[in-house]
Amino acid sequence: MTAWLPHVDSSIVLDGLKSLLLLLSVLIARTLIVRSIARNSGLTMEAKRRWVVTVRNTIVFIFLLGLMVIWAHELQAFAVSLVALAAALVLATKELLLCWSGAALRVGGKVYSVGDRIQIAGHRGVVLDHDIFATKLLEIGPGQAAHLYTGRVTVFPNSLLFTNPLVKENPNQDYGLYTLMVPLAVEQDRKDAETWLLEAARVECAPFMEEASRQMKLLEQQNLLEAPSPEPRITIQLSEGGRIVLVLRFPAPDRGRSRIEQAILRRYLSAK
Repeated sequence: MTAWLPHVDSSIVLDGLKSLLLLLSVLIARTLIVRSIARNSGLTMEAKRRWVVTVRNTIVFIFLLGLMVIWAHELQAFAVSLVALAAALVLATKELLLCWSGAALRVGGKVYSVGDRIQIAGHRGVVLDHDIFATKLLEIGPGQAAHLYTGRVTVFPNSLLFTNPLVKENPNQDYGLYTLMVPLAVEQDRKDAETWLLEAARVECAPFMEEASRQMKLLEQQNLLEAPSPEPRITIQLSEGGRIVLVLRFPAPDRGRSRIEQAILRRYLSAK
């Protein structure tokens, strides 16, 4: 019975005895006070009940406060251990917590949903699925200029939402403005090429130009910004080799961008 006593910290034993003494003291005090209240003929029954409840709650509070004072050192050591354990858990599960936070950001900010085309950290595709850990994309490519499904599935952790900018290619509208880059040969006449490309874009975009204009006006009203004109437009850039590159901006349906782009290129090449 006494073999284990040397292994017990003497301070813990002392604190235990103090706690027991405190418990006996508050019990005796409560008994004496309640008995005194019960014998007081100057109080009504309702007043006696009220005082008994008040005394009981006060005694409990004093007892808990006394326990905190008695065990302060042990509680402090436990709190330090608890903080160290929490810090270790945070470090060990940092990436997991970031994934959960990223999922909360996606839901709270309505960043994207199933069916949206997005780009993030070199990944580009249509959102197939998402959960609290990761997002699954059906890859679009090859590269940033193409719009064909590659057949591959990309999965990225939601934590990337905190470290990388996200581009949403179809921001909740049926029509959008897209760009097409056409490099010119050295001997090719720029003005003729520009005329042919612009004419090809106008012909291919004519069937939905009115609806695209309406969508741009709606976007302007919803976001309180001056929306650009959907009319096809060409700007000129110079590549590093000094070659001229025509950059065509054209409207297209959200689900028909690749088809319209190919039709413009074919009509342009046929006109050359």
